[in-house]
Amino acid sequence: MNKEWVIGSEGHNLKFRRETLLNYGMNRWGLNKAYSVGPTSELIRACAPKTFDEWEDFYFNNAQQKKKDGVRITRDYITGLGQTLYIKISEVVQSELESITEDECVDYAYNLVLNRTYEGYKAEIDTIYGQLESIVNCKIEPAPDEWDRTYGVDFCIKIKDKFIGIQIYRNSN
Repeated sequence: MNKEWVIGSEGHNLKFRRETLLNYGMNRWGLNKAYSVGPTSELIRACAPKTFDEWEDFYFNNAQQKKKDGVRITRDYITGLGQTLYIKISEVVQSELESITEDECVDYAYNLVLNRTYEGYKAEIDTIYGQLESIVNCKIEPAPDEWDRTYGVDFCIKIKDKFIGIQIYRNSN
């Protein structure tokens, strides 16, 4: 069976053809969270590897789930995560995909483009101009659209010839 990925830098940064769907599944079921795979950001900073192999060895020698009585992470454990992801995508997501209607897609597109943009805008205004600007005692300006799309920056503070970018995250829960 042919592997369906495109090899990235050093042959390790693999980009998968269906990466969006795979990433969605990993995030949806928390398979990539610290309680599942350990605090990867903390671990890689502690390792400060020069090579991928150095990082891989360090990870498998030190990674443990970040929860009470968390298990040590092994290659077999990671294989199990992949198997769990496959089951979830092939059963749960497949069933959900089959139940989506055209009307639901149209309604979602309208809601995303108009309603959520408006809600996000109101939240940004309330947060930036109603709270943050007075706290930092600096003028906060909207970031250019290119910064938003490229770097996820909604607002910025200019200090001399440098900028501090600000991303507003609104939890929808």
